[in-house]
Amino acid sequence: MSAEEDAGVETVERVSGTGIPIRGNDIDTDQVIPARFMKVVTFDGLGQFAFFDQRFDDDNEKDHPMNEDRYRDASIMTVNANFGCGSSREHAPQALMRWGIDALIGESFAEIFAGNCLALGIPTVTADHETVVAIQKWIDANPDGEIDIDVAEEVVRYGDEEVAVTVEDAQRRALVDGVWDTTALMKSNSSAVADTANSLPYLADDD
Repeated sequence: MSAEEDAGVETVERVSGTGIPIRGNDIDTDQVIPARFMKVVTFDGLGQFAFFDQRFDDDNEKDHPMNEDRYRDASIMTVNANFGCGSSREHAPQALMRWGIDALIGESFAEIFAGNCLALGIPTVTADHETVVAIQKWIDANPDGEIDIDVAEEVVRYGDEEVAVTVEDAQRRALVDGVWDTTALMKSNSSAVADTANSLPYLADDD
């Protein structure tokens, strides 16, 4: 593959940034992005509606991490068990991404939610309950502290800590090898796609 063709394919080997803790088990996609905000033609602007009903009551701010100034620039969200359960709406990871989230660390994720995250190049990294709680507590005390997720090596580093985590094998390979973005792959291999299409007898031009 030429350098020009390869330019469209992005690998995700590691993600770094400050964290934001979102606590609670079984947080479903309706909480992440309420259905009334899904009546859009594009995903642009969804970030402002992420966790809207947990953040606002009649447009008044409620007590929620996403309303706190210290977490405004966070890009790594730490969650608990079964995050992203419920309906399969792809708007949920889209809203988180547009709020600024590049990766999630949690105890477990709903399978379809994790798949929708992968389609955006967002790793969903898992660890045991004690590890996740420890990271969340550290974020509380160090909102400006850097968290480094090494997707390839399955390690998270924060402060003086280095902990082993799990990245589902197919997800890890897709991110590290740069095959998670199927649209970019098709664009970067457009000449090969065209050659294949031209070789198919049922796509041949009729004269």
